[in-house]
Amino acid sequence: MPEFLYTARTATDTTQTGTVTAQNKAAALDSLKAKGLHPLVVKPAKKGGLQMDIKLPGGGKVKPKALVVFTRQFATMISAGVPILKALSTLKDQAESPVLKIALDQVTNDVQGGMSLSDALTKHPKVFSEIYVNMVRAGEEGGILDQILNRLATQVEKDSTIKGKFKGAMIYPAVVSIVAVIAVIFLMVGVIPKLTAILVENGGQLPPQTKLIIAISDTLIHKWPIILATLGIGLFVFRRWAKTTTGRKQLHKFFLKMPIFGKITLKVNVARFARTFSSLLGAGVSVNESLETTAGALSNVVIRDALMDASKMIRNGHTVSESLAASGILPEIIIQMAAVGEETGQLDTVLNKVAEFYEEEVDTIINSLSSIIEPILIVGLGTVVGFIVASVLGPITALQGSIQ
Repeated sequence: MPEFLYTARTATDTTQTGTVTAQNKAAALDSLKAKGLHPLVVKPAKKGGLQMDIKLPGGGKVKPKALVVFTRQFATMISAGVPILKALSTLKDQAESPVLKIALDQVTNDVQGGMSLSDALTKHPKVFSEIYVNMVRAGEEGGILDQILNRLATQVEKDSTIKGKFKGAMIYPAVVSIVAVIAVIFLMVGVIPKLTAILVENGGQLPPQTKLIIAISDTLIHKWPIILATLGIGLFVFRRWAKTTTGRKQLHKFFLKMPIFGKITLKVNVARFARTFSSLLGAGVSVNESLETTAGALSNVVIRDALMDASKMIRNGHTVSESLAASGILPEIIIQMAAVGEETGQLDTVLNKVAEFYEEEVDTIINSLSSIIEPILIVGLGTVVGFIVASVLGPITALQGSIQ
């Protein structure tokens, strides 16, 4: 029987890690809950058993668009009164994504065998996230599965749109940066040595900036293996450090403080927090579980830890707005809107409005990102190339004048 590694919260609010033996991931979750633990992370310790640890095509991931289409169609069929098994079987046959098709085939078999839909989805974490599963579970328990699936489709769609726009906005700056690096290397390796030979042959005193450019050029030409090895080792060490708890936290803290990108990072995470939290609350999930699940879905560790601390405060009797304010990382508008939502009993509705506001803010920033970065790149590239050219052509011009 396979083993699973787990990280769970105990009744005394401490974190516990270990292994559990179970038939599959769903059974492992049930086993941990029976022991009074709240599972945070559960993953296979080794391959084998019935948890379907097979290698799926496409790296085991489903494109957001395919997941949105499936979720929308599933919601429509459930709303029309089609039985879950019939809906799953139909959508499995229609799925274009091979990863989704395989996952749905296994989910259909598990549901047919008596397993609940949410437990069946739990066995495929690369396809259906923890948030997805929790919301489906809440929909099953509340008898509003079709409404929850529509909420899920909207959320996946919004997340995908923001990521797509950010990647699209970064294509141009990335291309310009690569071209700039290639141009500088070409100058330093292909042009500077020829001009340097002219200066060396005719003698003369070289200014410090010219000596610096010549030294950099010589280093790139004669010591490139050492440079590549150093960069490789540095990248390896950095990646190992970035995977540690301390390294990841320091790196994510730096991301939040970066000019331009820090503001984007914060707004993207705030938008995702507000929409996910409101969706879970609207699905009937408890405040604490909603907040902890939402925290686990955020990409920034600093914000995630702050929300986990807020969850502990809520458990100790504080209000949501007080707990979020104590985190010290969320914008003031979130705190104020949360307070209004608590007073009116419409916290999920209010947070959904906040999500829409921040999504519009992110859209505005991303749409203007290229126009902000473009002049910075052009000025930077012009400065570097201009410095290189001036450092070499200056002495050559002076040499020509002395010869004349």
